[in-house]
Amino acid sequence: MDGLDPMTVTVIMFLSMLFFMLIGTPLAWALLISGAGSAYFMWGPAGLDLLVNSAFSAMDNFLLVSLPLFIFMGLVLQRSGITDDLFSMIQKLLGGIPGGLGIGTVIICALIAAMAGVSGAATVSLGIIALPAMLKRGYDKKLVTGTIMAGGALGFLIPPSILMIVYAFLARESVGKLFAAGMVPGLMLAVIYITYVLIRCRANPSLGPAIAAEDRGDLAEKLRSLKHLIMPGLLIVTVLGCIIMGITTPSEASAIGAGGALLIAALHGRVNREMMTDVLLSTTRLMGMLMWIALVAVFFSKVYTGLGAGMLVAEFIEDSTLTPTFVLLSMVVCFFVLGMFLDDFAIMFITIPLFIPIVRELGYDTTWFAVLFILSMQSAYLTPPFGFNLFYMRSVAPPSITIMDIYKSALPFVALQIGGLALVFMFPEIALWLPNLLFG
Repeated sequence: MDGLDPMTVTVIMFLSMLFFMLIGTPLAWALLISGAGSAYFMWGPAGLDLLVNSAFSAMDNFLLVSLPLFIFMGLVLQRSGITDDLFSMIQKLLGGIPGGLGIGTVIICALIAAMAGVSGAATVSLGIIALPAMLKRGYDKKLVTGTIMAGGALGFLIPPSILMIVYAFLARESVGKLFAAGMVPGLMLAVIYITYVLIRCRANPSLGPAIAAEDRGDLAEKLRSLKHLIMPGLLIVTVLGCIIMGITTPSEASAIGAGGALLIAALHGRVNREMMTDVLLSTTRLMGMLMWIALVAVFFSKVYTGLGAGMLVAEFIEDSTLTPTFVLLSMVVCFFVLGMFLDDFAIMFITIPLFIPIVRELGYDTTWFAVLFILSMQSAYLTPPFGFNLFYMRSVAPPSITIMDIYKSALPFVALQIGGLALVFMFPEIALWLPNLLFG
């Protein structure tokens, strides 16, 4: 490649990475092979020294310590039956309202998002627990599956989001500021979903009929059911409050969350050898995947930064007649399209190191851009044919719900999510009000 300029090498590097991913190569290997090959051909054996430096750089980041503990916290709460208790509470409190279980499902998804930090946790948990319960009570299967999938995607946005922590690592942003920025848009989307379900079931009660009075219990039972919310609610407020108010670092708060989750599970009598083995193995598998991807993604981004790709793209945008708004919209569309084929972490590791310098050059707030990115991931995760939440739902749905039913059920919620994204794009204060209030 002696006669090739850096831009050509960069294009070849990205195309080779996409080729490896298309043929089924794991993301970490696709990034490593294409990055190492480009570094070797441009700078010779000395180019591979960058891999060693990148490994030390990626691992020497205290922020990553919080990842395994937040994942552990979410898995303990999920595996210890907290979700079952919350759904039982919602059934008693909101079961008498048309669509009440659907509304409650969105609320539980928001709570699980604040406990687990990932999208798949709420989708799979409620697909197992809430889906059969609502179908049994005559709820429309498309409304039910769409609500669970859309609610599950709130795990991207409502803190403590694992995606936000990794974004902060790549973009060198404050985790607390990102958590604060995701709070209002996340709650806004939850309200939009609840309003949609309520309006549809008010207009056509057969879509979500009220459940029988004997299944809802009396006033005393309803009040007693609220106890299921107390301990998870205290844990969420404590962990997020410690981070956002600056009382602890994210790593210290994650330790508080992990210890608190174990305490809650123990008080419910649900800590046993089988549950702990499952949680620890799942945490190890997830962290193994994330750390390998993080290591080689940092190397990959340093290679194309060293080739000058970021500068070339920035200069191209500056020299063109494209408006900053059009450039930003193009990035959002890119996220959305990639999200239909790649997972969120792959997209983030590939695009964020390239896009963030451009966003800063254009004068936009990178915290606001983070929210736009995560909202795009939420929408992409629900978009047919390859949105990941669609396949999470397929894995737990009964045979009576076909893949086409799942596709159709997702479309109204995709439209709602795009509407939420448009609101945040047009009114940045939706995302920036809380972090500006807390951090100045």
